[in-house]
Amino acid sequence: MDLPPGRLEDVTSDPAVPGDSPFRSEPSTRDEAPQFVLPLVVRIERADPPARTDALETAARAVLTLLADERALGEGEWAAAVRDWQDARIRKVVRRARGAEWRRAETLPGITVTGKAAQVRVFPPVPLDGWPKDLAKLQVSGTDLDDPEPPVGIDPTAPVIWQNPDVTMSAGKAMAQAGHGAQLAWWELSDEERTAWREAGFPLAVRTAEPRRWRELTESGLPLVRDAGFTEIAPGSCTVVADHPALRTR
Repeated sequence: MDLPPGRLEDVTSDPAVPGDSPFRSEPSTRDEAPQFVLPLVVRIERADPPARTDALETAARAVLTLLADERALGEGEWAAAVRDWQDARIRKVVRRARGAEWRRAETLPGITVTGKAAQVRVFPPVPLDGWPKDLAKLQVSGTDLDDPEPPVGIDPTAPVIWQNPDVTMSAGKAMAQAGHGAQLAWWELSDEERTAWREAGFPLAVRTAEPRRWRELTESGLPLVRDAGFTEIAPGSCTVVADHPALRTR
């Protein structure tokens, strides 16, 4: 699998480390490349919206599912778009759909991933200003979701995408950040580790870290996302750490 240049910078917590990262706010050679975005659409029906954590976890698994799909690899039909996207800034945008909007979205090439109740459809990357008509019509706002009950405990042997307790994000923004974290973990794994994760169905949890735990995580060397600041939060904000068991001892 081709990996984007500068990926090692993405896993460091040291802002002084030079590099060409897709998740940093500093000017980069990535800005000179054509810009693409990975569209994700979450199904939010008025009467039965998904729980926030379920939506975040489903979005992260949707990103992994696309990255592992044979259509995104080698000479697959989505591979060129995925390579172009990874050569530029790594952008993900989450929009919402319901009813007929969702049904139209399902007719477009992509993959629908279902969580406990959440449904997220991920599409191959598109040019930043070249969204398909039926996706461009969908709203980015209105993705605020809640957890009716506290999320259950996590399996200590499973991957966890830890969120920064000091950064407030809409559910849509947090879904994109969870996807970023999952993607960084995916890049860092060996082929054998990726295969094992894929065959297990990409188990993972998304949780907000306690402040003390967050400080430890940002110093751990695990994959860390610093957002480029295109929406909602300040450039350079640390948003998530990807804690995959295979990466904990490296």
